[in-house]
Amino acid sequence: MTTISTLGDWTGAIARARAHAPYLAHGLDRLPGLESLLAAGAIEEALDWARAAGHGAATVASALRREKLALATALAIGDLAGALPLLRITGELSDFADRSLDAAIADAIRARVPDAEPAGFLALALGKHGAQELNYSSDIDPILLYDPALLPRRQRDEPGEAAQRVARTLMQTMSHVDGEGYVFRVDLRLRPASEVSPLAIPIEAALTHYESSALAWERAAFIRARACSGDIAAGEAFLAAIRPFVWRKSLDFGAIAEIGRLTGRIRSNHNGAARPGPGFDVKKGRGGIREVEFYAQTLQLIHGGRNPALRQRHVRASLDALASAGLVDPDDARALGECYDRLRTIEHRLQMVADQQTQTLPSDPAALDNVARLDGLPDGTALIAELEEICEAVGSRYDKLIALHGDDGGAVAMPSGEDQAPDLARLGFADAEALAARIEGWRSGRMRALRSDAARAAFDAIQGPLLAAFAASPEPERALLRWEELLANLPSAINLFRLLEARPALLQLLGRILSLAPPLADALARRADLLDPLIDASAFDLPGDVAALSAEFADGESGDDYQGLLDRVRRKVGEKRFILGVQLIEGVRDPRTIGQALSRIAEAALAVLAEGATAEFERVHGRIADNELVIMGYGRLGGGLLTHASDLDLVFLFSGEHGAESDGARPLGGTLYFNRLSQRVIAALSVPTAEGALYEVDTRLRPSGAQGPIAVSLDSFERYQHEAAWTWEHMALARARVLHGPPDGRAELERIIHTVLTMPRDAAKLRADVLHMRGEMARHKPARGPLDVKLARGGLVDIEFLTHYLQLRDHIALLPAIPAALAALVEAGLLPADMIEAHAALSRFLIAARLLAPDSEEPPRAAREVLARACQCGDWEELKANLAAARRTVAASWSAVFGEQLELET
Repeated sequence: MTTISTLGDWTGAIARARAHAPYLAHGLDRLPGLESLLAAGAIEEALDWARAAGHGAATVASALRREKLALATALAIGDLAGALPLLRITGELSDFADRSLDAAIADAIRARVPDAEPAGFLALALGKHGAQELNYSSDIDPILLYDPALLPRRQRDEPGEAAQRVARTLMQTMSHVDGEGYVFRVDLRLRPASEVSPLAIPIEAALTHYESSALAWERAAFIRARACSGDIAAGEAFLAAIRPFVWRKSLDFGAIAEIGRLTGRIRSNHNGAARPGPGFDVKKGRGGIREVEFYAQTLQLIHGGRNPALRQRHVRASLDALASAGLVDPDDARALGECYDRLRTIEHRLQMVADQQTQTLPSDPAALDNVARLDGLPDGTALIAELEEICEAVGSRYDKLIALHGDDGGAVAMPSGEDQAPDLARLGFADAEALAARIEGWRSGRMRALRSDAARAAFDAIQGPLLAAFAASPEPERALLRWEELLANLPSAINLFRLLEARPALLQLLGRILSLAPPLADALARRADLLDPLIDASAFDLPGDVAALSAEFADGESGDDYQGLLDRVRRKVGEKRFILGVQLIEGVRDPRTIGQALSRIAEAALAVLAEGATAEFERVHGRIADNELVIMGYGRLGGGLLTHASDLDLVFLFSGEHGAESDGARPLGGTLYFNRLSQRVIAALSVPTAEGALYEVDTRLRPSGAQGPIAVSLDSFERYQHEAAWTWEHMALARARVLHGPPDGRAELERIIHTVLTMPRDAAKLRADVLHMRGEMARHKPARGPLDVKLARGGLVDIEFLTHYLQLRDHIALLPAIPAALAALVEAGLLPADMIEAHAALSRFLIAARLLAPDSEEPPRAAREVLARACQCGDWEELKANLAAARRTVAASWSAVFGEQLELET
């Protein structure tokens, strides 16, 4: 049954094709059966007919040529009739290119080894072919690779020679022109080192090239790469292996400079018309096809390493993804996409006329009118008027992109050497001449990151505004010292310099980070790419809940292994912790909100890494039926309020029988199984990888402390808590929270915790134990400095002791978060209401001080101001007064509950 399309002007399309496109007229004349279907509007049947046009041909080459003519004719008429969208047309042409290459590879292998099954040879599609956006008369630019161990060959053939024979035969099949035409022109110049390399390259040699010596333009080429023909699985494995080369983990603002230079060369070397008119190139001219492609690819190269959703091959899909990510204004994305579609359609009209690979408007007025009328326009003047509007819309946006990311914020380059001293003095640096000599020392080879010409050139572009930002920072000398440490630790800093050049506002923020927050400065010295997320408008949003964070941390690349998981979690956690630190010093959040977010991040990291470590462990040792790992958090993690310096206090337990045995290739008994698995989880959380460290893990709160096994069964844990645990262990349990494990195991552990916390107690003995423990702690672990609001008497530890004592004595307010427990105790009349604000004031200060005064000593003036602002105080003196008042409130409650006076140091 014939399906008739109600879309399109089929009679008009055929008439325009015959009148204005000799190539299409030739196709219609050669294929009357096809024309009949098209005239009737039966486009799907016409395409099926075209795909079968080569059946019965004597050779593969002849079959492909016949199919090419029929398919190009059917698609062109459907296009002219308005019945086929652009992506359908380019997709059909790309699919035909895939089929052609696949058939040509198989035919070439069998020409040498007739009975062989094709294997070990593949084609990667790049450019428009890779994006499945081929033109009517486009070259294809494949890269041909082979596996010497799998490629069929005659016994006397060397693998390399066999591969070259396949490549040469394939080229003949695809590109040779005879009376039936040709299949595709094939250009192999995009292969690695094309001037010296063979036509087909061993897979391992290609991997070595892209890992070590590939050029910048090759990264952009592989944005759209796709395994298209031959051994597809091997091709996909190859592309996965070179993914780190294409998609860099850090933002790559060097891509802007590279593509900007390439644009300049294209524009300056382009001999055609500078603006739409006769001789204008709709691909290479300003505002043409290539600039839309470069616009999308530039932003993909910058951001795609961090955001896999941007790794689209289609230009329109790329623009949509960039808009969804907030990197491109949606109106710009839509306008560029619509312009791109129209430019591609005009490009097709140019190529339909005579099947020529051209993107240039004819210089002859009559020929220009002919193209316009093929498109349905009245004449060439109308076509040029439309192109002027399109190309200006594209060109202005593209120019803005290059200018925006290359802007230096209006800064003037600073001279080098001794000539810098006057400028440095004007910026306010005290010893300008010494600083000038110091800066010259950076450039003289002492700093590894500044030894190359490219690095020094990139640094020159930011030196002036960088030093101005340091001069304006709260502590210029501290900023300079930490900048030097950062440079000394970086093997390469070009990308950092490019980022700062592209985003001048980051310079001021960098100055504040280096001046104010030693832990953040140290983190930057290890990973300069931590600045990358700060260019995103969402950088100052809070992270989501634990479930959302877990999904984000677990979302990796296809093919990622366990090591990839460890690296990914470290990278993402590091970025989020850094961003939260910046939010804190910028004063955009209450420090307690930051602490809660830090806790959610840690909990999500624990969940993902525990799952990953368990899966990796089970590959070797199998599982134990009905036994599961359960993990509990104590201390600040249990209470859900971490600082940037917090360890993770964890206890590992397991459900089920401890005597059971696992079912893997290397079985283990229950206790040994879960102890080793727990050690794997601890390692997953604490062992540094190439992406740095994650958390310190403290397991000393487990049953029997450091002398006991890492993991015990839930039954053993319950027995220990009821029969052998000390009072301080029950106090710690009051702030414990189950973080990981199966629902049944979690519920059972929560039951155990509740029964332990509500067991009958001798109130006098409990009071004596609590006071004895706090006294011993004060003697052996005194405050580290005048700002240690945790350990100082009247501080946070005393609040915790008060809270846990009342929880255990009265069996109420059994909530692991101290603020919630305090609120319940206040409601019960056991503590005064001002204890809630005292805890809030001390907690705010602790969280902020871990970044701004990590040694608990009084920080420089600028950090004091930030601390005061974070703690909702007008100045440092007000903050100190508030902290003193909070400690007096705690001391008063201590006296009321215990009848003991606290001596408060001032």
